[in-house]
Amino acid sequence: MPKTQRTPKEIDQVKERILRQAVQLMNKVGYRDFSMRGLAREIKVTPPTLYSYFQHKDELYLCILTEGFSRLYDLSLQAYMHSNDPLERMRAIARAYVDFGLNHINFYNLMFTWHVPKYNDYLGTTMESTAKIELDTALKVADLSIKAIKECAGEDHTLPEEDARFLLVYLWSTLHGYIAGLNNTLLNYMHDRPASVKEEILDLIHYTFVRELGSRGIRDSGRAKRGRR
Repeated sequence: MPKTQRTPKEIDQVKERILRQAVQLMNKVGYRDFSMRGLAREIKVTPPTLYSYFQHKDELYLCILTEGFSRLYDLSLQAYMHSNDPLERMRAIARAYVDFGLNHINFYNLMFTWHVPKYNDYLGTTMESTAKIELDTALKVADLSIKAIKECAGEDHTLPEEDARFLLVYLWSTLHGYIAGLNNTLLNYMHDRPASVKEEILDLIHYTFVRELGSRGIRDSGRAKRGRR
């Protein structure tokens, strides 16, 4: 009797299970030592079954990154929609970033912490198009954050692109230091309860962001438009 084919929904469910198990195993053994055969043993399927869903390790890895950035984008978008006040939006986006890093450690490590292949490593390979999808998904997160940063300048003002990108680098770098310090327990040696100061850290970062925003050369967009007439 022929085997019943899975429905698209069932296929998506199996892929989701594979991704969930794969990101856990990859964090356990490391990207370099991760193998499709090892994953097959972990989830108790045959290697051919696993290869019927993902061609090889690189495709699976890139799909993991794409899923991680997609989740982060959804959380960031929810945070962006949280308030009509631009500065409150930025506070919410920063909090969403921290919460993602602490609640999705396995994804976060691969996305931001470990030295793993990036888009440029796949240029000229059969995985370039798949890597481009992952890169575009990641850049959606950055673009949303840059949009939110620029809006903090006010409706009648324009924050230079270079300044907006600098502020994004500052925010992500600072937040990453706190997330990484908690996830690898380093901060436990510096503070009795480092997780308890999350809101204070966010407040300080927000204060610094507002101060830096005020020190940038914000142009009056209304005046610029009038000048072109």
